[in-house]
Amino acid sequence: MRVLVTGAQGQVGYELLQRVPDGFAVFGYGSQDLDISNADQVRAVFKAVKPELVINAAAYTAVDKAESDAERAYAVNSDGVGLLAAAAENLGIPLLHISTDYVFSGDGDKPYTPEDVTHPTGVYGLSKLAGEKQLSEQCSRHLVLRTSWVFGAHGNNFVKTMLRLGSDRDTLSIVADQHGGPTSAGSIAETLWALASVFRRDGRLGWGVYHYSGAPACSWYDFAKEIFTQAADLGLLEKSPNVNAITTAEYPTPAKRPMWSVLDCEKLVDAHGLVPKNWVQELQTVLRQLGERQSV
Repeated sequence: MRVLVTGAQGQVGYELLQRVPDGFAVFGYGSQDLDISNADQVRAVFKAVKPELVINAAAYTAVDKAESDAERAYAVNSDGVGLLAAAAENLGIPLLHISTDYVFSGDGDKPYTPEDVTHPTGVYGLSKLAGEKQLSEQCSRHLVLRTSWVFGAHGNNFVKTMLRLGSDRDTLSIVADQHGGPTSAGSIAETLWALASVFRRDGRLGWGVYHYSGAPACSWYDFAKEIFTQAADLGLLEKSPNVNAITTAEYPTPAKRPMWSVLDCEKLVDAHGLVPKNWVQELQTVLRQLGERQSV
């Protein structure tokens, strides 16, 4: 089966290309090769690749920058998704799409289900939700996979930021009142390939919106503490820095972050048996990969 992967140079896109199962011929395009907000480029790539399935991992993910760059955020996260959706529908093929916990307000205290009311509080979340709507309106066979707190050995993410800061500073202050599920890019890629494999085998899939994020839920403070503990154990840091817990109010950012980003993944478990992975174990894998890169 011929699969077009967009956003191939991003965290998840990179992992998608590293983990291709048997039975798939993958054509990966990064943003330098395919700007999904450019209709001519989308048309040309679909004509050249002739995909039987599309996995869209392309996105504008600079959450704070989006507040002052809304036009570009919407161009990629909404209009670009619409172009891909229309092109996929024209060929009669499915589109698997990655979305985010930022489509929710973050005011809850129970894990968000795919059916819960969305209410983004910033440009990034608003643009991603607009993309979901474009997809649902323009592509009859679509699947949205919402995830959260993505990290991996490739690309920019919280884990790499903590390692950099932890090597330079003895003490760090980390937000402790925001909660979510850290999710490895590799596990997201594996989940998408598992879904693609179901479609390849059966010719159908339970279309709609699903949630997938790492477990158990934690705070950024908890996440940082675990990163430093494991990194010190693996020799990536000489010592674990002191970590102080602070509130969101003490660390203002241009974009408002959801205080509660915990996603309920039961729909995906019930439909396909895809159980969220333990982020602590996934973190160890990622840190080992980073260690191997440093030693080369």
